[in-house]
This record gives sequence, structure tokens and C-alpha cells, in this order.
Amino acid sequence: MNNPGISNAPLPADMARKAEEIGVKKARGSAFHLFSLGVLAGAFVAIGAFFSTTVSAGAGAMPYGFTRLLMGLAFSVGLVLIVVGGAELFTGNTLIMMAWASRKVSTLELLRNWVIVYTGNFVGSVATAALVFLSGQYTFGGGAVGKAILSVGVAKLNFTFTQAVFLGVLCNALVCLAVWLTYSAITTTDKILAIVFPITAFVVAGFEHSVANMYFLPIALFVRQFDPAFAGKIATDAGLALEKLTWGNFLLHNLLPVTIGNIIGGGVMVGMVYWMIYLWKRA
Repeated sequence: MNNPGISNAPLPADMARKAEEIGVKKARGSAFHLFSLGVLAGAFVAIGAFFSTTVSAGAGAMPYGFTRLLMGLAFSVGLVLIVVGGAELFTGNTLIMMAWASRKVSTLELLRNWVIVYTGNFVGSVATAALVFLSGQYTFGGGAVGKAILSVGVAKLNFTFTQAVFLGVLCNALVCLAVWLTYSAITTTDKILAIVFPITAFVVAGFEHSVANMYFLPIALFVRQFDPAFAGKIATDAGLALEKLTWGNFLLHNLLPVTIGNIIGGGVMVGMVYWMIYLWKRA
């Protein structure tokens, strides 16, 4: 007997129309709901981020690729919570460009959604970083978690501006492909399976996600600023240079270029490509 769920699964052309409809709804959502759901999404991504960081703690003896694989699988929980639980993620919302290209959403509506959701994501991510810091979780594993936190923070500030842009492009192409695949889902299980592999792939490859970095860098900054004795000991033992770990460097040398790259990767390389294939009404 055929599985009706399989036969009824939307095809790519149907997925494109669904993405367009969702884009219109998102662009015209109330500011309160967009911001509130943006805060939730920031917190959900942060959950995936601290899960990922904890998994990598003390994993130096394992092969690099295998450690990254475990981190990617752990990080996937963030987008699962967003898609299944319901929240607004800036990087996924770059797909609203499909509705914008069809002239169903104005430029002002597009930018309004992005600004409100991005702000909410920032608040949710940084607030979660503060809570995690206050919990002292970074001291677990004999300081191994804190070492992983500081190592990630330092590494993310060693990219050039251009490199950070392209790492952001590649990252959000995969994130938006994950979101795109969920438009074909019939069940919750379908959605989860659609999300896990693209998200794991971007983490394994070391690509850069702006909302994830709203957690990864603030938690490292909190550890350095508010527990300097711990941070100094870890830096000495691990040979980490913490001088670049500042709020200014985070905002200008990581978050800005990665955000630019995320818009290009999600909005252009996924959203506009599928729009041209399935929704562009040629004369």
C-alpha cells in the first residue's frame, strides 16, 4: 500500500509558492509578535550553541572532523526548536526575498521584518549567554567548557572581513536550504530530518552564522570580562591570545561581515535562485 504522506508531499514548485506565501505573512506580522518570536529564536539558537560547545569540550584527542560532526549534530537542535516550536530567525527570513521579488512584499516591509527579527535574535542570544555565564556552566569539566568557549571566540575574530563574508554566504545557503526542505515536510519527523543534515554540514565545515555568533562571542566576552582569573589561566594554559576579544571587534569584524554574507547566501543563492526557477513570470 502506498504511503499517502509521500504522495502528498509538496514538489519544488509547490514549495516555492509556499515560501512566497510564508514570506508575505512574515513581512506583515505585528512588531510585537516578530520581536517576541525573534527573542525565542535567538534563545533557541543559543541552546544549540551551548550544546555544541559542551560537546566539543575536552575533545582534543578526537579527530577534528569527528568532533565537528558531533558539534553539528548538537547544534541542529536550535533550528529544530525554531521550526517545530515556532520562532522567527533572521537568517531563515532572508527567504522573504522570494515574496519581495514577486512584488508581493515591499522593500520597506522586507527590511522591517529583518530589523525587528534581527534585534529580537540579538536580545535572545545575548540574554541566554548571560544566563549561561551566571550559571557557571563554563567551569564544568574542570574548565574544559570554558576553554572551548574562549577558543571559539578567539577563532571567530581571526578571520579577515572578506573571509567572514564568504563564510557567512556558505553558512546561510545551507541554513536556508534546510528551511526550504521543511516546506516539503508532512510530519514533524520530516521537518527534523530535513534540518539536521544541512545544519550539521555548515557546522562541520566551519561556516559562520550571525545569530549563533550572537551567543558564541558574548559568552566568551562575559567569561573574559567578569571572570578574568579563570580566563587568564585558560589563556595561559591553552596559548590563547584574548586581546582581540572585545565588543567592538565582535560587532565590526565578525557580526557585520557575517550578516552581510548570510543575506547573500540565503536571500540570493537560495531564495532568488528558486524564485527565478519557479516563480519568475517571464514575458
